[in-house]
Amino acid sequence: MPLRHAGFRLLALATLGSSVGTLLAAIALAIDIKDRTNSGLWVGAVLVAAWLPTLVVGLTLGPLIDRLERRKLMVAADLIRAGVFCALPFTARPATIVCLAVVAGLASGFFRPAVFAGVPNLVPEDELAAANGLLQSLENVSWAVGPVLGGLLAGTAGPHVAYWINAVSFVASAALIARIPARKLQSETALSRGHWRDLREGFDTVMGSRPLLAVLFSWGTAAFGLGALSVGEIFLAKNTFHAGDFGYGLLYGAIGVGLVLGSFWSSPTLELLGSARTYAASLGLMALGFAAAAVSPNVWIAAICCVVGGIGNGGAVACNYLLVQQGTTDDVRGRALTVVMSATLASMGIAYAIGGALVHVLGARWIWGGASIAYGLASVVAYALARERAEQPMPKTTIDLLASSYLQRQ
Repeated sequence: MPLRHAGFRLLALATLGSSVGTLLAAIALAIDIKDRTNSGLWVGAVLVAAWLPTLVVGLTLGPLIDRLERRKLMVAADLIRAGVFCALPFTARPATIVCLAVVAGLASGFFRPAVFAGVPNLVPEDELAAANGLLQSLENVSWAVGPVLGGLLAGTAGPHVAYWINAVSFVASAALIARIPARKLQSETALSRGHWRDLREGFDTVMGSRPLLAVLFSWGTAAFGLGALSVGEIFLAKNTFHAGDFGYGLLYGAIGVGLVLGSFWSSPTLELLGSARTYAASLGLMALGFAAAAVSPNVWIAAICCVVGGIGNGGAVACNYLLVQQGTTDDVRGRALTVVMSATLASMGIAYAIGGALVHVLGARWIWGGASIAYGLASVVAYALARERAEQPMPKTTIDLLASSYLQRQ
């Protein structure tokens, strides 16, 4: 079990606290700026601030994750985010709130890739899939709990209480990470040959590795579907099923339940089927689940289908991290993660725009149907690229020694 390793236990606890706080505050931020401005544009600006900085980090600043000491980078990211949420209660102008949200987003853009880049150094390789699945499960539980707590706190005590709780969660996360020995998170620090050359090396690493190409193209395709799905979700619940706000929450929560189950089951499934089959099957399950939800007669059946789609989503995300971790060396892993994350975020952002423009023309059912087609295509691409790793010849002198771990990885 990964939790038997002290460094991983500390990282898991830090990730849980940080994730709950982040999602709790995300809801509070949206409520706060909506109450202050009653403007959809300002609310949209806060939502963009949540993911755009990660895209910027991946495209321009990714080498820092490998060049700097990861422990210091993560502690600094936590302390910066704590400072942001300590400042928010004293902020009155919407523009200042958005600027602070961007700062927090930039810090998060460094924190998350550094976490998953460091995991392979904390656990043995045969426990890597289980470690990824556990971290993903904790994040998905946070996804289910954080927004609910944020909504309750903002509604009863105001958003400032949520800000203070979030600041405390980041300080606690920093304290936990500071207890992990630096060498446990990073086997070697990459030497810089110039920032732009380092940046290009991250792109070259992705383009030269079939496991990473599998994630780049298949998850990039799936992310396009996820973006369209997210735009159409509220319209499917309220306009198609006439289920109101409750229906929207039901679909949202059903996907969250599926994510938790999918990430929890990802480790034994990877051991049984291997990475290529698990990845393709997970994406295929997303296609089937969300396609069935699109043609469902009512919101209750659609919610059950969303659980199925969410299970596939949780399994696919666990495969993403495992393939990137196994397909890179420690000195370029952070850059590779940020490149892949940036590409998928860009794909999702494009889908937000296209889905928003077409949902009133085609209707939510067709938007979800189109998203399901994207997942199906991603499943085919995933299997075609990820299975190449199993076909690469091993040196004859090491086959007998590595046979069992090799088969397990596949």
